[in-house]
Amino acid sequence: MEMVEADSSTSKTYSLNPSRISNEDILFCIDVDPESLVEMKSTGPGGKPLTRLDSIKQAILVFINAKLSINPDHRFAFATLAKTASWLRKEFSNDVESAAAALRGLSATSSSSSGPPDLTQLFRVAAHEAKKSHAQNRILRVILMYCRSSIRPQHQWPISQKLFTFDVMYLHDKPGPDNCPQEVYDALVDTLEHVTQYEGYIYETGQGVRILLRYMSVLLSHPQQRCTQDTMDLPKSLTKKSPSSDPANGEDGAPISSQ
Repeated sequence: MEMVEADSSTSKTYSLNPSRISNEDILFCIDVDPESLVEMKSTGPGGKPLTRLDSIKQAILVFINAKLSINPDHRFAFATLAKTASWLRKEFSNDVESAAAALRGLSATSSSSSGPPDLTQLFRVAAHEAKKSHAQNRILRVILMYCRSSIRPQHQWPISQKLFTFDVMYLHDKPGPDNCPQEVYDALVDTLEHVTQYEGYIYETGQGVRILLRYMSVLLSHPQQRCTQDTMDLPKSLTKKSPSSDPANGEDGAPISSQ
């Protein structure tokens, strides 16, 4: 493909080299701290309140079905995050029933881990799996679902090793005397920029399930086709917003930002 730029004095020809969009191996890492059991504002069947973990499971299954409808050759695996990361289902697969079974067996830990969670093991696993994916002409992405409102994760990872794409979906409480979600968010942004290969996205929500699903739909975007998050103006509402439907005053609590 060639593009010609008009100029008053000369013309310049630009060539866009064809490139292959790789199939993805996507590793979901789900925070199982007791904060994942905090109830959302939405309810499930029978009016039972949905916890963050319930909502995460639902959002992941919606994501997987949508992703496979785009390309059935994408694959998924699952890990959990407590004090450190560990496998939930190690084999990458495009089987929806297998993914649903893995998520059904997922539960939160009974007590909070002492100290901040360490993402180093997650990144080690991701780097190892990324090399295996690359050997099959695939790419690896990690999507971290994080639920702690006052505990910043830590890691020890060389900035020179960017072997996988890293996305974050952050569910948190409102800011308060016992919570500092802005500081946690900023730490997650720093971590993302430190490790991600292609453009990584980070989104946050207070207690809104609909907002969670909207942001998960943005994460469907392929890392090799992304613009920078700063230039994103999605997701857009399908209806004109009124002040009463503003997420900041409605289901989603007080928003935070990277500013």
